[in-house]
Amino acid sequence: MSKQPQAFSKPSQFDTNIIAIGAGSAGLVTSYIAAAVKAKVALVERHKMGGDCLNTGCVPSKALIRSAKIKHYIDRAEEFGLEQAAVTVNFAKVMERVQRVIKKVEPHDSIERYTGLGVDCITGHALIKSPYEVEVDGKVITTKNIVIATGARPFIPPIKGIETINYYTSDTIWELREQPKTLLVLGGGPIGCELAQAFSRLGSKVIQLDMATRILPREDEDVSRFVTEKFQAEGIDVRVNHKAIEFKQQENKKVLIAEYQGENIEIECDAVLLAVGRQANTKGLGLEELGVELNPQGTVKVNEYLQTNYKNIYACGDVAGPYQFTHTAAHQAWYACVNALFGRLKKFKVDYSVIPWATFTDPEVARVGLNEQEAKGQRIPYEVTYYGIDDLDRAIADEEDHGFIKVLSQPGKDKILGVTIVGYHAAELIAEYVSAMKHGLGMNKILATIHIYPTLAEANKYAAGMWKKAHVSPTILSWLEKFHQWQRRL
Repeated sequence: MSKQPQAFSKPSQFDTNIIAIGAGSAGLVTSYIAAAVKAKVALVERHKMGGDCLNTGCVPSKALIRSAKIKHYIDRAEEFGLEQAAVTVNFAKVMERVQRVIKKVEPHDSIERYTGLGVDCITGHALIKSPYEVEVDGKVITTKNIVIATGARPFIPPIKGIETINYYTSDTIWELREQPKTLLVLGGGPIGCELAQAFSRLGSKVIQLDMATRILPREDEDVSRFVTEKFQAEGIDVRVNHKAIEFKQQENKKVLIAEYQGENIEIECDAVLLAVGRQANTKGLGLEELGVELNPQGTVKVNEYLQTNYKNIYACGDVAGPYQFTHTAAHQAWYACVNALFGRLKKFKVDYSVIPWATFTDPEVARVGLNEQEAKGQRIPYEVTYYGIDDLDRAIADEEDHGFIKVLSQPGKDKILGVTIVGYHAAELIAEYVSAMKHGLGMNKILATIHIYPTLAEANKYAAGMWKKAHVSPTILSWLEKFHQWQRRL
């Protein structure tokens, strides 16, 4: 049962219709929509516009991955008939390129742009004094609605001695200019996997460690196995079932003591990257004083309209969950903003029915909807259609003929329940299935759609063809065989 909110006197009039706290994806989209419908909106950010995605997350990591992939292609040059190809990695320049990419994207999320759109951009620390008042560095702004969009930060695990080493997180790794000879990556989720492979391809010896039984544990076992084998083939030392016990600093080396199969082992490295999850940014906002409810995992508790226990205070993005993706933050922001501004007329329940995501390893892993372990856990009946991308002409031509498409469908019907794609540009290929699921199109519609030859997108059609072949009635095939026999006698 929700905690009853405190009673506060309501101002007779307000300075703004809505205040968004945090200028990451959720706050930016909230502000954009509010300004577009001519509401008076203030956007408060204490640090940098663009939030984690621009400054420390999506943009810098993809820039680093791109440099690492170019290096990897050069290493593979002989596969393409190119001889004597060689390259030296200038790590400092690679990391400066990352900053250059951030600077190039920065104007999209800038104060100048949003001010031009009609948003009152305020730099400072926001403190929610009441459901109708937000104080920013001593100045109080009254508001009809508040949207909390303060995002999340890397979780620092309580490992003994961790404070004695100079560790990195996905927030601080971009400060590096000298490449680690040996990098220990703690964490087998998407962030850990992406950065482990990028640093390995650039020349660091990488040890990736996780206490789980496999990396990418949210994906199906065959997906985790495929990525693990790729990592190991590239020289990444993947160690699962390892529990971190203690860190020690020994001269110029960092040492992790980890438990494995009942014994303690020591792992030496030059640098440590912590990538074991993220926690919501809820401290210092005044939420505790107001009694805004939080979930057990620390995110702000919201209802299906993204309202907190104060009906005019909303939360969206990483600070609310349940998904921590830039695109879901933007998706939620639409609902939070529209419900805040127009909820008296009509409210909309946030729709999580078709949420896609991708892990940008090589091969990429992209998913929408259910996978097998989720379907089994929820006891949802399903059929599996599997298409191996090693059969695809374009993938063969590109020397990227690996991976697969796995479609879960409703038994006996062509309704798509979920899709996982592992392979080259999987994050792009999944878009067709996202659209299909969103608009209720099944495997028959994908099969009936013309796909350009030769493209990677043909894999989607071939997967649909595999589904169709498995669902042709044996009775009809027997009848057709007899029909053609009869035709040959005429």
